[in-house]
Amino acid sequence: MRKSMKSLGHVPTANGGISRAAYDLASRADIKLEPLLKAAGLTPRQVTNLDTRIDVATQVAFLNLVARALDDEVLGIRLAMPMDLRELGLLYYVMASSDTLGDALARASRYSTLQNEGVHITYRVGRDVSVSFEYFGVARQADRHQIEFFVTIVLRTCRELTGLDLMPTRIRLVHHRARLPSKLGKLFGSDVRFDCGIDDITFPKSVARAPVTQADPYLNSLTVRYCDEALASRRHRSTDWRLKVENAMAPLLPHGRPQIEDISRRLGVSPRTLARRLAAEKTNFNAVLDNLRRDLAGRYLQERDLPISEVAWLLGYREPSAFNHAFRRWNGTTPKRVRTAADRSSA
Repeated sequence: MRKSMKSLGHVPTANGGISRAAYDLASRADIKLEPLLKAAGLTPRQVTNLDTRIDVATQVAFLNLVARALDDEVLGIRLAMPMDLRELGLLYYVMASSDTLGDALARASRYSTLQNEGVHITYRVGRDVSVSFEYFGVARQADRHQIEFFVTIVLRTCRELTGLDLMPTRIRLVHHRARLPSKLGKLFGSDVRFDCGIDDITFPKSVARAPVTQADPYLNSLTVRYCDEALASRRHRSTDWRLKVENAMAPLLPHGRPQIEDISRRLGVSPRTLARRLAAEKTNFNAVLDNLRRDLAGRYLQERDLPISEVAWLLGYREPSAFNHAFRRWNGTTPKRVRTAADRSSA
């Protein structure tokens, strides 16, 4: 048992609140959960025990499976809207007791990994205020619902803490969507962009000075101390270079085939060092790129309103014929046949 727990320490984990909310929602909809849990690599105990942390990649997989079973394209948002923000635990209280919203967001930036070690929040103040999300040790391209849950929770928290109807000036997300349902405009604002190189929310700079309605210096000092202690006991850094390369590649694909020079520059190493670190993981740059394209192709083809020519573009292929050739190499068939078969099975 000690050995298995030690190995889990190198895997980014989350407190599992999103998975449990998805489990409860699917249960109320009479969805058979045993096959979904098994496919994601979860057990009923993991998603019902409040004290059990869940592998972040497993959580992403489970959310995708539940969303498909419920036919819910905005599952993450749906789960975040009714959630009692106090379920965030210490993270909520350290934010809610802060003096200003800027202070609260700075606390979120420092302590967000207590909730989810695979997604790091960064708060910046410049001409405007931004909150960005960066994935560590977890493949970003696999996710849509978890990140939209986080964005929704951040927006709800900003409004609840200040009592103001704050509206972002812009939201950018890495994953692909053709559009968001129009009814979400009041929540997300009018400028929501997909297929971007970053996940972030931008507000006017003035919101940083907005007072928190329940500011409590004594409680804030206490919760900061508890959070620092919890953070020190859990801090780790991912060393999975394949995932780092995938996460750096994914936003660049629509602009063409990423080059190792571009990716190594983003990761702060030389091309030679990057090649050597990938080799240590028994892979190479071209193999990572090929596998990433193959995985994303499968996800994009599930979106029936996304033309195959646009799928090719999103994957960095300038001609659909080049995409067709690669897809046949991966799967022994064409994208059109795969989509046609999926349409027939769902009819």
